[in-house]
Amino acid sequence: MNIGEVLSQLSGDFPGISHSKIRFLEDKGLIDPERTSAGYRKFSAHDVERLRYVLRMQRDHYLPLKVIGEHLDAMDRGLEPPAIEEVGPRVPKVALANDGLPSVDSFRASSDLRISRRELLKVAEIDEDLLAQLETYGLVAASRTGHFDADDLVVAKTASELAGFGFEPRHLRAFKTAADREVGLVEQVIAPLRRGRDASAQARAEEAVAEIAALSVKLHATLVKAGLQS
Repeated sequence: MNIGEVLSQLSGDFPGISHSKIRFLEDKGLIDPERTSAGYRKFSAHDVERLRYVLRMQRDHYLPLKVIGEHLDAMDRGLEPPAIEEVGPRVPKVALANDGLPSVDSFRASSDLRISRRELLKVAEIDEDLLAQLETYGLVAASRTGHFDADDLVVAKTASELAGFGFEPRHLRAFKTAADREVGLVEQVIAPLRRGRDASAQARAEEAVAEIAALSVKLHATLVKAGLQS
C-alpha cells in the first residue's frame, strides 16, 4: 500500500492521522516500510497493524513513544508486552469454541516465541530431569539454535500438571503416538490439495488443515470424555 491507502485505512479510527504523523513515526523507528527504487514508501499489512498499535497506545494509554517502541521490540521477538489496563472489551488471543475446545483460529495462529532452556524450566515450572525425559520421548525438542517454541512450553507445562496425578513422561508417549497418527491421516487427506498448481492451492490447503485439525481435536476429546463416562 502507498501512504494514501494507509491513511484511508486508519482515518476512520484515528481521524488525526496524517502524512507527517506517519513520517514522524517512521523517523522514530516504530515502522520501517519498504522503499521502491524511486524512493516511494510501500506499506505492508504488518506495517499498518504496527501503526494501529502505536496510535492506540498513544490515544488510549498515553504511553510515550520510547515505551511503545519497547513493546514493539518485545512483540517482534515473540514475547508479549506488559499488561495494560484495558479501556474496553477485547477478544482473546486464542479464540475458543463454546465447549472450551480450540477453534479453527487457534490452529491458524502461529508464534515466533523462542525461549532458552533455562527460561522453559522457569516458566513451565519443571526441573531438568522432567525436561530431559520429555526430550527422550520426543514430546519436546529444541531447535538448532537451542531454543524452544510455544508448543514446547505448553507441552512441558501440561506434563508438569499431569505429573501431579502420577503421569510420567513415558506414559505421555501414548499421546504423542496418537497425535502422530492423526497428523498422518490429515496429511494424507490434504496431499491432493497441496499438489494444486494454481497460486491459491497452498492457501486452500492450509485453511483445510486448520479446519480438519480443529474437528479432529473435537472428535478426539469427545470420544475420550464419552469413554470415561461410560
